[in-house]
Order: sequence, then structure tokens, then C-alpha cells
Amino acid sequence: MKSQDYIALDETYGAHNYHPLPVVISQASGCKVKDPEGKVYLDFLSAYSAVNQGHLHPHIVQAAKDQLERVTLTSRAFHNDKMGPFLKKLCEYSGYENALPMNTGAESVETALKAARRWGAEIKGVPNGKQEIICAEGNFHGRTIAAISMSNDPDSYINYGPYVPGFVKVPYADASAIEKAVNENTVAVCIEPIQGEAGVVVPPDGYLAAVRQICDRHNILFICDEVQTGFCRTGKRFAWQHEAARPDIMCVGKALGGGIMPISAILADHCVMDVYTPGTHGSTFGGNPLAGAIGIAAIEVLEDEHLDERAARLGEIFRKEVDAITCPKKVLVRGRGLLNAVVFEKGFEAWDVCMSLRDHGLLAKQTHGNIIRFAPPLVITDRELAEAISIIAQVFEKI
Repeated sequence: MKSQDYIALDETYGAHNYHPLPVVISQASGCKVKDPEGKVYLDFLSAYSAVNQGHLHPHIVQAAKDQLERVTLTSRAFHNDKMGPFLKKLCEYSGYENALPMNTGAESVETALKAARRWGAEIKGVPNGKQEIICAEGNFHGRTIAAISMSNDPDSYINYGPYVPGFVKVPYADASAIEKAVNENTVAVCIEPIQGEAGVVVPPDGYLAAVRQICDRHNILFICDEVQTGFCRTGKRFAWQHEAARPDIMCVGKALGGGIMPISAILADHCVMDVYTPGTHGSTFGGNPLAGAIGIAAIEVLEDEHLDERAARLGEIFRKEVDAITCPKKVLVRGRGLLNAVVFEKGFEAWDVCMSLRDHGLLAKQTHGNIIRFAPPLVITDRELAEAISIIAQVFEKI
């Protein structure tokens, strides 16, 4: 079948809950993907940072193959011989005492919210049902009912009421607004260190450190959603490390699965994680043996190939080179590491730009109409990055 045939099948039989770029990916390796007709593209979305290690990294694929021949699922009714080593690896990599494995990024956020509410009732002494969590406008924490109740994006929340109570929304990157919103029922602040879906919005220096200080001062938890920014994407293992603003609960996912399967977790120390006791939270698939094997391999690739350092170095090159491209509609280039975005004039529709990039062999996707996010796999070579920048220049200069 041809690409147009696969697209037709998707549109005929699938729910129309996405508006994908009209391209079909049938093969992938490293930073490149291929369509059924054989055309090769540079992937500059990385499945929203889920393939930081590149498509089908041999080490991760081999770990998956080996585990597939042993055991893949046991449920949490029993122990398995991969979950413990996986959790140890994850805790040592992140610097936390405990990890609670789940599957998707949205699940990790839900797990963190539940932990914070339970901590607030059992440790801080907030009456159950009164707990409040402060969140930021422009956030994207997933599409569960709780996550959309934190959102102010109409596409996410319209007609899904009634909404979950207990969330207080304040402007992003404004620590003083958080300070003013804290009251006796506040149990946590939940933010992204960089707002990815909002268009790679990087807060000013000192913001994360200020949030950490506010949480300490008021005895509330700092929840950091690192689902998209984690695992070397921004030039550090985790984005909060740019300011040493260690959160009490960290949500991770996406790249933890190495592009093979959904794997997520929350990370915390005993003083927070111990609020969970048998029966109070769980997941049939969370911590399954296949996920454990893949998760270990995914982290090993990040370590062995020093992908944090690579993202930091190549990100600097990308922003400098793209910023220098002549394009009257381009307003600014922003980002950190290899999580970057180009912002065009307000009202400018970037869909056609993404289509032109596609035609030239580069896949990227716009967000909020006038912003294009550029986030290639962290294994991208210097030569591939130069090729990508050349394509972007060709397209931008014709706008």
C-alpha cells in the first residue's frame, strides 16, 4: 500500500482526535524515518521526546528481544526479577530513594497528584477534601480528567465537566503568584520546568529555585513534571538540575521507555512515598518485566553515550544557527538543550511551514498555530544537525 492508502484507513476507521501531518512512517533508525515510498526524513519531534535515544537503538532493542523470550508480564501480585534492578537503576540515576512504576506520563502525573493529596491529609494535617494544588497556566500534564482540570486550554477541557476541584491556577514563571496563592490547605505546587506543549516556554533564571524555596517555607511539596524534559533532553539529566531545584516528587516517562514501550514513574524519598501502602494505588502493567529490562537499557544508553552533554552542545549550535536565518515572520528562537522552538508572528499559521519542511525531508510539528517545536533524538550527529539546519534555512528564507 502507498502512504495515501494508510492515511485513508486511519481517517476512515480511527477517531479524529489528532490532526497529524500527512506523512506515513513505516521504518525508523536513529534520527531518520522512512515512508512506504522510501523517502527518508529527519525526525525533529522524537515522538514528543519519547525517543531521546533514537529510533530502535540496538542496545534497547536487544534488551527487549532477550526479555520477550523469558517473561513479559506478571502483574504486581508477584515479584519479578527485573522490576527491582530497574527501580534501583532509576533511583541511582535520578538521586531519589524510591520509585513507583507506572506506564504513561499522564499516569505518573495522576500518581503524583494522589501522593500529594494523601501526604497533605496524613502528614501535613489538611482535612481530607480540602487539599489544594497550585498549578501553572499554559500547562500540559496529560489528558486525564484531573490533568485537564488543571488546564486552561479549551481544546483540552471543553465539555468534559464536571472538573476535578482543588486546583489553583496561577501564571507560569511568576513565583510571586505562587506565593500569594498559598493558604492553609495548599499541599503542593505542580509545574513543568519548561512548558513543552505551550511552545517550549523557558522560565527566567531563578524561577525554579524560587518555587523550591516557597515550598520549603510553607511546608508544601514541589512536584516537577519532567515527562517531556527529563532524561537529558534539555542538556541535563533533568531540567530542574539547571537550578539545583530538587523537587519532592518528580514525574518521568516518555524516554524512559526508549521508544519501545510506555514506561513511567514517580520518584520521591521515603518521607513522601511512604504514604502509599498496599492497596492504595497500583497498576497491572506498572513495573512489568519487559518494561524493567527496557528501562534499564534506556538509562544505560543515556549514561554510556553522555546524551546530556551532547544535547547541551548541539542545542547551543541549533539555536545560534537558526536564530541567524533571515525570515521576516520569525520572532524568536528559544529552548534549552535539544528542546527548542521557533516562534513566528502572532496570527501566523505554521502548518504550511511544517508541510514545506516535510517536503524538504524534515519532520516537525507546530503548536498553538504560530510555534514550531524542534526536538530531534539526542543521538543526532553533527552532520545530521547541519543537514537539518540547512533544510530549515531553505524553508524559512522563502516565507
